[in-house]
Amino acid sequence: MTTDLRPSRNGPPPASPAPARPGPPPTWRSRLARLDVKGAPYAFISPFYLVFLVFGAFPLVYTLWVSLHDWELASGTRKFVGLDNYDYLLSDADFWHATVNTLGIFALSTVPQLVLALLIANTLNRRMRLPTLFRIGMVAPLVTSTAAVAIVFTQMFDKDWGMINWAIGLVGIDPINWSSSRGWSWAAIAMMVDWRWTGYNALIYLAAMQAIPKDLYEAAAIDGASRLRQFWQITVPMLRPTIIFTVIISTIGGLQLFTEPVLFSVGTPNKMDGGPMHQFQTITMYMYDNAFGHDRYGYGATVAWALFVMIIVFSLINFLAVRRTGGTK
Repeated sequence: MTTDLRPSRNGPPPASPAPARPGPPPTWRSRLARLDVKGAPYAFISPFYLVFLVFGAFPLVYTLWVSLHDWELASGTRKFVGLDNYDYLLSDADFWHATVNTLGIFALSTVPQLVLALLIANTLNRRMRLPTLFRIGMVAPLVTSTAAVAIVFTQMFDKDWGMINWAIGLVGIDPINWSSSRGWSWAAIAMMVDWRWTGYNALIYLAAMQAIPKDLYEAAAIDGASRLRQFWQITVPMLRPTIIFTVIISTIGGLQLFTEPVLFSVGTPNKMDGGPMHQFQTITMYMYDNAFGHDRYGYGATVAWALFVMIIVFSLINFLAVRRTGGTK
């Protein structure tokens, strides 16, 4: 005979746990500490968004509103015209002429600029004498006065007395009229852009190169890899995010090109024309000329919005092209 030692199902239910005693009410110090933990990150990033709303988002929306009007500053005209300005923009030969000029100068300046900056950064990353002096010299063009830049480059590209024509004349080449030819004016302005921004991009690449672990280069050297092979198989792949950043920034700056063409047209009756045949007039110069030169503020805002859309499209294209070329996912 066996005895069932299991508890009976009909027995008394188990005692329920005693209810928890309510804690003391939260004090203002605990509430402040909780608010500090949850709200501090938003407080730290809020200045950027406040400044962006005031100086970025609001002007952008306001420019879109102005582009829908026949807006004149001098006469005070404020007439709503809808999309008429955009319809005129699509058939405006001067706008497309300025667009071709902008893209041409952008192509001639950006690609050589980034390649040269990458090579300079790789050179400065090696052991050399007075490295700090050479690195500081890279930012010298950025702090140079725009007036000095205008004087130097107008003298260099002068048809009769310019140093460039004097140098090519030594090898038997006829002087070039840099400001009257469309292609040569693009090349001259591209040189100005490269002189000013190559060092800036080189320092960005240099900072990224110094973050690459040296063990990778030591292991590659032990395996017999040359400096050139180390550069293409270690340095360039490790710099891919930085290269994407500089490509996007250069695209934005190249499509907004304004200072260099204006400096190149010093001495002409209207600097915003980009030469007598508008051969180097960029989109920003055309926008400025319409808004403030001809008092067509509404159409100038339309050109600004077209440039904004163009920058977004070209930045995305360059971003995707660099990622696909590098094999990233």
